Amino acid sequence: MNTPQHIVSRDNPLIKKLRQLAQDSTAYRKHGQVWLEGDHLVRALLQRGGRPDVAVFTESAWPQVPEALRDAAPQVVLVPDALMASVSGLESPPTMGFLCSPNPGAQPRAGVPTVVLDRLQDAGNVGSIVRSAAALGFAQVLALKGTAALWSPKVVRAGMGAHFGLHLVEGLGAEALDGLGLPLLVTSSHQGQWLHKAQLPWPCAWVMGHEGQGVGEALMARASAHVRIIQPGGEESLNVAAAAAICLHASAAQRAE
Repeated sequence: MNTPQHIVSRDNPLIKKLRQLAQDSTAYRKHGQVWLEGDHLVRALLQRGGRPDVAVFTESAWPQVPEALRDAAPQVVLVPDALMASVSGLESPPTMGFLCSPNPGAQPRAGVPTVVLDRLQDAGNVGSIVRSAAALGFAQVLALKGTAALWSPKVVRAGMGAHFGLHLVEGLGAEALDGLGLPLLVTSSHQGQWLHKAQLPWPCAWVMGHEGQGVGEALMARASAHVRIIQPGGEESLNVAAAAAICLHASAAQRAE
């Protein structure tokens, strides 16, 4: 077991880094690391075979921390509860967190089931779609330029650990999709075949567009098919995360038949 390092100063360099990562949505791009807060995300990383760089625990929680968590990282840090609270971006500060390094400089993988995010703005929507993608058998999420940062704290929390089971790439242009070798299925509220009647190809890439503007012209032009969801209630459109869950489930259901 690693000997824990005790940190009590708010001005410690590690504490300053954790505070930035917890409260700045794009700080992970500067540091090359992500701060995972709380028991659920910590365990999700380990269950997916990930290994943290640093494990941080509150002094009050340390006596009850399981051995598997104590030995998860090469560096273990103990902090006063009040110091953890000063770092955290959560209303209820956690008793533990991991500092880890996501895959840097990742490139899209050809031929694998994919979800494409086209300039989605809301972190909750992005995280929810990441979670649906992992649950419904998709292996990759590609975020085009203008999409909320995939590893921002809010997106990671909304993803509930799904990030660790997916290949994630962000900051892409539409041309990056040309090498996927997959049919692009584009959602639309006013054109295309009904989802419940469509024969969906597999593997494929589902494209989910901006909350207000929908899918951009560059991706519309690349689409193999336009698909719409039946809405007998008469609403103009669905929330994009809800639409994504419906579409991805339709692909999963046809595969299971």
